Amino acid sequence: MRAKDSASTAERKSLLDIVALRADTPGCEHVVHLNNAGCGLLATPVLTTMLDHLHLEARIGGYEASAARADGVSAFYTEIAALIGAEPRNIAFSGSATHAYATALSAIPFAAGDVILTTRNDFVSNQIAFLSLRKRFGVRVVHAPDAPEGGVDVPAMAALMREHRPRLVAATHIPTNSGLVQPVAEIGRHCRELDLLYLVDACQSVGQYPVDVTEIGCDLLTSTCRKFLRGPRGSGFLYVSDRVLTAGYEPLFIDMHGARWTAPGEYRRSDTAARFEEWEFPYTTVLGCAAAVSYTRKVGIDAIAQRTPALAARLRHGLEVIDGVRVLDRGPRLGALVTFAIRGWEPAPFKAALDARAVNSALSFREFAQYDFGDKDVDWCLRLSPHYYNTTEEIDRVAAMVAELAR
Repeated sequence: MRAKDSASTAERKSLLDIVALRADTPGCEHVVHLNNAGCGLLATPVLTTMLDHLHLEARIGGYEASAARADGVSAFYTEIAALIGAEPRNIAFSGSATHAYATALSAIPFAAGDVILTTRNDFVSNQIAFLSLRKRFGVRVVHAPDAPEGGVDVPAMAALMREHRPRLVAATHIPTNSGLVQPVAEIGRHCRELDLLYLVDACQSVGQYPVDVTEIGCDLLTSTCRKFLRGPRGSGFLYVSDRVLTAGYEPLFIDMHGARWTAPGEYRRSDTAARFEEWEFPYTTVLGCAAAVSYTRKVGIDAIAQRTPALAARLRHGLEVIDGVRVLDRGPRLGALVTFAIRGWEPAPFKAALDARAVNSALSFREFAQYDFGDKDVDWCLRLSPHYYNTTEEIDRVAAMVAELAR
């Protein structure tokens, strides 16, 4: 049976048309793709949109092609805004979630003694950025403790907010190193009560769960398009609230797209989140992202949020019973990132063994999650991350492969 036709009878009757979705996903014919937390498989409409634009650029020129596709470019902003409960004026395109995050940080005028309050599970690049700000500006980085069941202790974090009055509160919705889903809306309620600036990294949650910036209460939110949104690589976005725009925050290196040079010694920034963008755009990528978000919204984020974590839960259950395998995910709510350690294997050979079986996976190392992996006393783990187009048959087959390798 071909991979794209391997949906079970139950799946054929589910909320999603798994057979049709897999037919839209050429990669399903070649691999069991369980690396969606790294990069989702492109859907055919996304691929077609991008190839069509490249052909147009080749025929009429790059500037002319982007002008001809102005409506499609504009759709990037309307589609992202509709997905996260914002307005198009609050969305800025970025080359990656990390670039969006760094650009947002650059807009905050940190001074010596300012506090950044974050969690022990924030993304590695964010943690490094905080340390860089500490080294350059003398800010203090304070980590809220975890609760016994896993995930940040929100009351303790709220107490630290009141104690330190941080210049910035930062939280990663779903960290890259485990299936933990952090309670970002609860954190946001405390930030609003204390009028604190709040930045959320939603890189792993957008496209997997409903994400509503109003419900979260964030001032800034960053994400990628390549993961659970199934867009192209080299793409991401930044949400900037009206509160931040009105307060006059702007990136450190604003350019001619984000501002107008109005006089020899003056410039005027854009009134919208465009002030966080740069003049040069990868228009093929932007159009691909718009198509990917449109596709996600047509599939239905509520149905995705029901199926994708359920596939991960099934995978965890299949792995937990294997002798020599230790599932590492902890927390009151778990998403579609499944991490585990396996006895008797080194990381590269173990991943290579899955690669040889046409299973896509990812490795995580202690340097990606110093606190979390230190607490769990592991130096590395394998991460498997299913998405809605995976089948239960694939999930069970991969668990059986891991059991075979563990033996």
